[in-house]
Amino acid sequence: MSISKQCHLLGVPRSSYYQKPAGRPRLGDALLMQCIDRIYLEEPTYGSRRMCDELEKLGYSPSRDRVRRLMRQMGIEPIYPKPRLSTPGKGHKIYPYLLRNLEIERSNQVWCTDITYIPLGDSHVYLTAVMDWSSRYVISWRLSNSLDKAFCIECLKDALQKECKPEIFNTDQGSQFTSKAFTNVLKSNNIQISMDGKGRALDNVMIERLWRTVKYVDIYIRGYETMMELYRGLDAFFGKYNARKHQTLGMSPEQKYREGLSLQDAA
Repeated sequence: MSISKQCHLLGVPRSSYYQKPAGRPRLGDALLMQCIDRIYLEEPTYGSRRMCDELEKLGYSPSRDRVRRLMRQMGIEPIYPKPRLSTPGKGHKIYPYLLRNLEIERSNQVWCTDITYIPLGDSHVYLTAVMDWSSRYVISWRLSNSLDKAFCIECLKDALQKECKPEIFNTDQGSQFTSKAFTNVLKSNNIQISMDGKGRALDNVMIERLWRTVKYVDIYIRGYETMMELYRGLDAFFGKYNARKHQTLGMSPEQKYREGLSLQDAA
């Protein structure tokens, strides 16, 4: 039977007979974003070009434009000068970094916050948290399915209601944190505002370490599928995180935080 007749009986175009099979499967955006996030946790200096190289080693070949688009969508930025998330909104004021050469040794001296990408089934959401720098105590956290400023403000207000206000509050230069709505909350409480230098992710190193712990100890092990599962899982994780012994501190973050407050009261 001729090739033309075989194609006719199968209902496929004659030209498709010569089509070469795809060498590698196309990875869906959700799975590709998870791969990118794992690579970024190991190598936070990688931009879209180096990220493409690493994905090639895993057997995938997405275009650089696609990787760049997904990194912007995730809010992932290399340590060197970055796009989007650490770019302030138009007209937003940038504040100086106040932590350089500062000895941070007591509770409520410095709080910090940030946003990170969280994979969720075939989709993703964003997590923000407010942490006391010296004790690593996570005071408050929130989830959102978008990178808006509302959930960041809600998380900040919740932290201020739970604990005494800090002297300094440190963030990156993301538009969520440079917005007047966010900075006005800090100003109204007479809190000094500190912001990371441009392209200096390690200026906010404590919360960057928290994101690594959250993802390796909980997120990537559990593989949450729904927002409710994720919320319950993170609620349990942060409860354990605050209560477990921290190797560097020699005690739990909450114990270190409360001890610091007691020493200040005694003084």
